[in-house]
Amino acid sequence: MTESKKLKVTEISLRMKALVSWKRKGAVIHRCYEFKDFVQAMKFVTAVARAAESARHHPDIDIRWNRVTLALSTHDVGGLSAKDFDLAVVFDRLASR
Repeated sequence: MTESKKLKVTEISLRMKALVSWKRKGAVIHRCYEFKDFVQAMKFVTAVARAAESARHHPDIDIRWNRVTLALSTHDVGGLSAKDFDLAVVFDRLASR
């Protein structure tokens, strides 16, 4: 995983273009994923937990039956870092399985 360094606004804008369904609110990027049912949503959350633990970078997770919202920010740099965007790409891949 990439070293933690706060990204500049121009870097964030470029990286956001590559994340189709992600939105930015201040120093956080977030996305809601929708699944067939609760069981599929929980399987995704388990995969997210494993990927996050491997990356040593953890999202905020909100689970609402078949919807899972993930939010990423790098708290130790006070904003968004490459870690957030790298992990967002991993989460998108997991959701498409």
